[in-house]
Amino acid sequence: MVEIGLIIFLLYSTLLMREFTHANDHGKGLAFAIQDVFTAATFVIAVISGLLGYLVIEYVRKRS
Repeated sequence: MVEIGLIIFLLYSTLLMREFTHANDHGKGLAFAIQDVFTAATFVIAVISGLLGYLVIEYVRKRS
């Protein structure tokens, strides 16, 4: 669960930083970036990415 949570955190932090930088260029702030990033679609993508990352990490651990 820790690996999945870390992958989800990294995905969301990257998305939020990129969206904030883009929104700030257009005169919008952090609230707009948060609203734009935290959606159901991004949550589903984050969970799927977290699970795939976990599977890859476990595969590498078992192989070593």
